[in-house]
Amino acid sequence: MSCSAPKSSEVELVIDSKSELGEGAIWNYRTGELMWVNIKGKILNFYNPASGLNKEMLTGQMVGTVVPAESGQVLVALQNGIYSLDPETGTKKLLADPEADKPDNRFNDGKCDPAGRLWAGTMSLVGAKQAGALYRFDPDTSVHKMVDGVGTSNGIVWSADKTKMYYIDTPTRQVMGYDYDNETGAISHPKVAVEIPEGAGYPDGMTIDEEDNLWVALWGGSAVACFNPENGELIRKIEVPAKNVTSCAFGGNDLGTLYITTARESTSEEDLQKFPHAGGVFKIRPGVKGVKAFFFNDLP
Repeated sequence: MSCSAPKSSEVELVIDSKSELGEGAIWNYRTGELMWVNIKGKILNFYNPASGLNKEMLTGQMVGTVVPAESGQVLVALQNGIYSLDPETGTKKLLADPEADKPDNRFNDGKCDPAGRLWAGTMSLVGAKQAGALYRFDPDTSVHKMVDGVGTSNGIVWSADKTKMYYIDTPTRQVMGYDYDNETGAISHPKVAVEIPEGAGYPDGMTIDEEDNLWVALWGGSAVACFNPENGELIRKIEVPAKNVTSCAFGGNDLGTLYITTARESTSEEDLQKFPHAGGVFKIRPGVKGVKAFFFNDLP
């Protein structure tokens, strides 16, 4: 089944959080929870669809992304570094701060690769161009700068055969494809996989389905778009009732529910009247399934 076969045609509001900048959706298949962040609110969220409860945890800093870890902890990329965090108590521990010399930058989106390494990137807080970078944080706590001169580091995913990595630097309006070596974590031969057309918004967070199609949240585009990265073709677009759509993740017991985060930031009063639930979390059953999220490999 391709991503053009809808099960339900309209998105449904799940959490009316009115977050200024909701982001970083990821499904923890072991706990049955959707983890997501409210960057500006400095809030890490754990949403349990079975109970309908959304647990909020203050992180003390702007929080760019969250990933589950094998130990049961989670890793968060906060404004000034990568931390491990206890999801029960909120206790956190700094693991790495590769940009300690760049106080005007913060971490943004990121995910773990199939070998359990965390990839997370940075961006400027003051609008400096290409001031960010993409880093790889390995289980041995070593940090590697993988891409430099990044504007706004965003969505990142890997193909099922572990030979390709796809990565978004939002202002470029492109999804880049890299050859990826799962043994070493090396990337090479960058080339444009998807070009977002003028007027369709900017690519933000991203997930991948079981057929290796890319689902890209469109900031300013009121939609999530599904692309074939082999030829860059747009397969399908899902309209979302928010101007700024920020991330998406497949979840649910069968990984068949697409959860979508949005933002109220950079939305006019006029647009907010049109999209009163902007900043909320939405879901849809698109008729295709995702793949399990990779966990950070922090076990000895």
